[in-house]
Amino acid sequence: MAHYYDSDPQSASKIREISFEIYDRKITLKTDNGVFSKSRVDEGSLAFLKVLLPLNLTGKILDLGCGYGTIGLTIAMFNKDVRVTLADINKRALALCEENAKLLGLSQRVTCLQSDIFENIEGPYDSIVVNPPIRAGKKVTWAMYEGSLQRLIDGGSLYVVIRKNQGGPSASKYIESLFGNVELLKKDKGYYVYKATRAKQN
Repeated sequence: MAHYYDSDPQSASKIREISFEIYDRKITLKTDNGVFSKSRVDEGSLAFLKVLLPLNLTGKILDLGCGYGTIGLTIAMFNKDVRVTLADINKRALALCEENAKLLGLSQRVTCLQSDIFENIEGPYDSIVVNPPIRAGKKVTWAMYEGSLQRLIDGGSLYVVIRKNQGGPSASKYIESLFGNVELLKKDKGYYVYKATRAKQN
């Protein structure tokens, strides 16, 4: 059975456009079969963006498991001074990311990178944002959190959105065990947005 977290989806391509509004701006993206949430932007990403955008993130940002680019590209639209790396294992999703970056005029500040979790990612980053692929299992999602700690600058933060009934509390405990801290920034329709910050080294 094919999954959106496969590297090379075999389903027949059917490109379409979807639009969503956030903070009075309408954003249109191209999607396709074989990628996550192909028919509309998922509620988790919308809940995540409502929290992330007012933070006015700066510097270098990684959107890990980016799909067709909803989170990372929207951050780049709202924050003119950031540089965003969008990474995913799914080749079809990455092609859509590149196309969407062009359509939104963001290609100069956005890098799209195929990577199996952190395989091709070095860093360091000021912020890492993750809407984890829950269906891929804990081995994958927890490796995302582990690798994030290693690729953040001192004082840099990991942001994660996850549904309570899909393992939010256990993910929170695991992230806290890695970082030594975790903060629940928002609860929104069953979605929890967490922040964990890498301690500054003396």
